[in-house]
Amino acid sequence: MRGRRDRQFRTVHDRRRGVSRGGGRRSPGRQRPMSAEAVPTVGVEEEFFLADIDMLRPVAVGPGVVAHARAAGIDAVSELTEVQVEANSPPLQCLRELRENVISTRATLSAVALAQGAHLLAAGVSPVAPADRGRLPISDGSRYRRLAETYGALAESVATCGGHIHVEVPDKETAIGVCNVVRPWLPTLLALTCNSAIHDGVDTRHSSWRSTVWGRWPTAGPPPHLSSTAEYDDLVGSMIETGMILDEASLYWDVRPSSHQPTVEVRVGDVPAVAEEVVLSAALVRGLVVTALRSIDRGEPALVVAGNHLAAAYHRARMDGLTGVAVDPSTGRPVSASSLLRSLVRYVEPALTSTGDLRCVQTSLERLTHLGNGAQRQRRIFSRNADAAAVAAHAARFTTAEWNSPVAQDAG
Repeated sequence: MRGRRDRQFRTVHDRRRGVSRGGGRRSPGRQRPMSAEAVPTVGVEEEFFLADIDMLRPVAVGPGVVAHARAAGIDAVSELTEVQVEANSPPLQCLRELRENVISTRATLSAVALAQGAHLLAAGVSPVAPADRGRLPISDGSRYRRLAETYGALAESVATCGGHIHVEVPDKETAIGVCNVVRPWLPTLLALTCNSAIHDGVDTRHSSWRSTVWGRWPTAGPPPHLSSTAEYDDLVGSMIETGMILDEASLYWDVRPSSHQPTVEVRVGDVPAVAEEVVLSAALVRGLVVTALRSIDRGEPALVVAGNHLAAAYHRARMDGLTGVAVDPSTGRPVSASSLLRSLVRYVEPALTSTGDLRCVQTSLERLTHLGNGAQRQRRIFSRNADAAAVAAHAARFTTAEWNSPVAQDAG
């Protein structure tokens, strides 16, 4: 989240703490920090591909799409390459409002893209190979240029699109504690959103090829279990000093404290294929954060998961998604992916009940079980005639569709 998103989260956070936009207190009764029982706001960032209308190949029209989307009132920003675009929601408490925002934003952004000669695709990687299999054009901006100059082909070779979820927390120290609690569940959240099975015209045999490709960045993946803000600051400072990252914003952990907002950012997932999956992920992530806040409030230590167990869990999530085998990171033992997802829902059920999100999660999971996630749907379409363009075309239609639409049933 950038620019306007920063101000939005700060404004909501300040209202809860009783701070006026001018910096003064609003009233003595509003000076308490956010409690463990409060319902935190949640916001999402979605990255999309832009594909040419005829061949469904990535097309470099990002700058024009961003400019026209902003003129249409969408909080859109450029991504690393010109074949991508990012859209941001405001921070919201109500999931119904979040769903409406995501649907509206996707529809408007899709219309803007069509006017620029492109389809908007919610997919973790491009199903169809670029016309030129060389380097992708890097977006304008000093930061993106620095990334390209520093990391070379890593930045220019394969573009990926993720979905990032920000949940409000009181402060950075709390955010680090929340990250520790969320850490063991990151592979399960990845499995839920897998949406990148087909890439450059082939079945990758991975449910999330995006996660595998993204893992080449120096700090991609789960963070270490951290004991304090001081340890976090020392680690980040060391990474910057050694040139591992450019700055704190290029710390690409799958869950991290925001460097400039009072939020925890969970960034492990592929961009979800459909709006309902965005909301489901947001509900579960907020449920985890609320569960973590309550655990911290009670003084309970977070589970410390062995690195090798977590690595095994990530591997199976990338490969199988919601089908087949998963790994319980607390034990390192194989379990079914569906049972591990049910364990996550049970773990956060008290939080989901208090936020009013339990029914939404239960209903969405029933639909997801019936339709499959993005990776499963991609494979079903690809299995018909090995046509990657058909996968991309369906992704374009599904980006602005809903689960009960004919588009969804076509992938069943």
